Amino acid sequence: MKVFLDTNVLVSALATHGLCADLYERLLLNHEVIIGEPVVLEVLAILQRKFKASADLLMRVEAELRLLRVIPAQPDAPSLPIRDAEDPWIIACALHANADCFVTGDAELLGLAIVGTMPIVSPRVCWEKWRS
Repeated sequence: MKVFLDTNVLVSALATHGLCADLYERLLLNHEVIIGEPVVLEVLAILQRKFKASADLLMRVEAELRLLRVIPAQPDAPSLPIRDAEDPWIIACALHANADCFVTGDAELLGLAIVGTMPIVSPRVCWEKWRS
């Protein structure tokens, strides 16, 4: 299963203990985890801004993220009925990767439910669906 992780899921997985961290570990073992270049940049910015991560920690996090399949920023983004102007570019990366699902905690994206044929699910739904 090809699973695309949104920024908020990765930040939660890397910076806290809980569902997202457990999900991330499980997905790494049993599925193909995909992220986009815009996600890498957002994760690093958030860790620096909100968590005051050191340059050394940011370098280690980036190295870990780059071990995943990272989809380059896409030249076009889908037109979506959402407010965050950055999110369509992240969705574009997931669509380009032919991800089987997009995992996010973003309520607005979850409200879309599906883009093209790609379901958008919460970390909890992903955990319950693929925990075995």
